[in-house]
Amino acid sequence: MITGELKSKIDRVWDAFWSGGISNPLEVIEQITYLMFIRRLDDLQTAKENKSNRTGRPVEDPIFTPETDLLRWSRFTNEAPENMLTMVRDGVFPWLRNLGGNDSTYSHHMRDARFTITTSNLLAKVVDMLDEIPLGDKDVKGDLYEYMLGKIATAGHNGQFRTPRHIIRLMVEMMAPGPRDEICDPACGTSGFLVVSAEYVSRTHRDALLEPTQRRHFNESMFHGFDFDNTMLRIGSMNMLLHGVENPDIRYRDSLAESAADEAERYSLILANPPFAGSLDHDATAKDLQAVVKTKKTELLFLALFLRLLKPGGRGAVIVPEGVLFGATKAHKELRRILVEDHKLDAVVKLPSGVFKPYAGVSTAILFFTKTNSGGTDSVWFYDVTADGWSLDDKRNPLLEAEKLGPVPESGELTERELQKNNLPDVLRRWNLRNGSEQDRAFAEQSFCVPKEAIVMQGYDLSMNRYKKVLHEDIEHRAPAELMDKLERIEAEIQQGVSELKRMLK
Repeated sequence: MITGELKSKIDRVWDAFWSGGISNPLEVIEQITYLMFIRRLDDLQTAKENKSNRTGRPVEDPIFTPETDLLRWSRFTNEAPENMLTMVRDGVFPWLRNLGGNDSTYSHHMRDARFTITTSNLLAKVVDMLDEIPLGDKDVKGDLYEYMLGKIATAGHNGQFRTPRHIIRLMVEMMAPGPRDEICDPACGTSGFLVVSAEYVSRTHRDALLEPTQRRHFNESMFHGFDFDNTMLRIGSMNMLLHGVENPDIRYRDSLAESAADEAERYSLILANPPFAGSLDHDATAKDLQAVVKTKKTELLFLALFLRLLKPGGRGAVIVPEGVLFGATKAHKELRRILVEDHKLDAVVKLPSGVFKPYAGVSTAILFFTKTNSGGTDSVWFYDVTADGWSLDDKRNPLLEAEKLGPVPESGELTERELQKNNLPDVLRRWNLRNGSEQDRAFAEQSFCVPKEAIVMQGYDLSMNRYKKVLHEDIEHRAPAELMDKLERIEAEIQQGVSELKRMLK
C-alpha cells in the first residue's frame, strides 16, 4: 500500500502538472510512466553490470552503450534542473523512441509519444518523487498506478480503465492462468488484467518459466491486449514492460468494429471489463458479431466477441452490467441461452453497486464461462458479494487493515467478522468447492448452485434474486403444513416432559 506521505507527494506533483499547463489526467499519467520506465531501465542495466562483475563476463544485452551512458537516470538526475530538462527532452526521449528496434511492440507505440514537460521545476519535482518509490516492488508500482488512475475524473468516458485492482486479482485467482495459456483482454486500457495475470503466472509457475521455450512464450506470445486509444496503448505497453514482460502483443484494434475472423479461436483465456457505452450504429458493428446476436447493445456484442475469440475449451471471466443477467429483449435472452445451452456457463458472481464508485454506481456481475460449442452446463454457481473490503460510498475507504484486503490476504485466513467486511477470500474458497459441498447449499445462502433445468424454466434468467424469490414462494406455499408438523412435535415433547416430571415426583 502507498503511504500517506507518498500520496501527498503525488498529489503535489499532480498539482504541479496542472499549474504547468498539463491538465489532461491521462497525459499526466503518461508522462510519469515514461519517467518510471526510464528509471527502471537504469535499474536493469545496474543489475546486468553487477552480474558481469560477479561472473567476470561481459554485460549481457546491455541497454546502454558507452555512447548513451549519460542518458541513464542515475546520470541525468544529478544535473541541475535546466540541464536535466535539456538532456531528457533532446537526448533521452529521442533515444527512448527507438528502443527495442523497429519490430517491438514498445517502439511501435512510442513513435507518436511526446515529452510534454516543459519546465525544469516540474521535471525536478517528478524526479524527486520517483526517486522515493521502490520501483523494484511490483505491488508498489501497481498501487501507484491505481492511485493515479483514481484521479481520472472523466469516468463516463474512461470507465474502462477503472477496474479496481482487488477485483482484477479475484478474477485472475479464480481463473488461475497457467504458463501455456494465451491470455487476451480485447479492451485492455492500462493492461491491468494482463499485468496481474503475469504476476500470477510468475508467482505460481516460477520453475516452468525457467525453461527457455516457456520463458519466450511468456515474454512474446502469452499476453494480448487491444484498445483504440493510442495513449492507453502506450501506457499499457509500458506497464507490461515495467512488470517484466519484454514484448507483449498490445495493439490498436477497434474490437467491435473490426471483423474477428483473423483472431477467431486463438485465445485460451479472456479476462476483461470492456466499456459499455450503450448502443452502436448497426453500420459501425462488425458483421460477424451481428451474425451471433442481432443487437446494438455493446455489452452483448462484447460477449459475442469473446465467444468468437476463445478457442474450444477456452475460458472467460468478464464483468458485465447487471442488466445482462435479466434483460428481457430477444438479444439478451438469446445470448444467455447460447451461454447455457451451446457452451458451459460456470458461475455468476454479483458485485455490490458501490464497487466502481465514485466514478459509477452501476450494478455489475462477473460471468465465468467455458467455450465448448457443445453445451455442458449442469449447474451454475452463484455468489452474492455484499462487501469487497472497502466502503461502498464515494469515499471507498478500506474497512480492514491492508494485509487483510483482497482475495488472498497477506495475513492469512480472516475471521467470520472480517469476512463480513471482505467477502473475496470466501468467494475464492467456495469457487473451488462449487462441484462439491456448494451443490448442497440452499438458495437462501450467500452462494449456491442452480441446476440447468431450473434456469431453463426461468427463461434463462441469471439474476440471483430470481432464484431466491422462487425459494420464498415455495416456502410460503409449504409454510402452514410445516408449522403444523413443528407444533405437533413441540406438543409431544412437552407432554413427554410433563410425564417425566410426574414420574420423578412420585
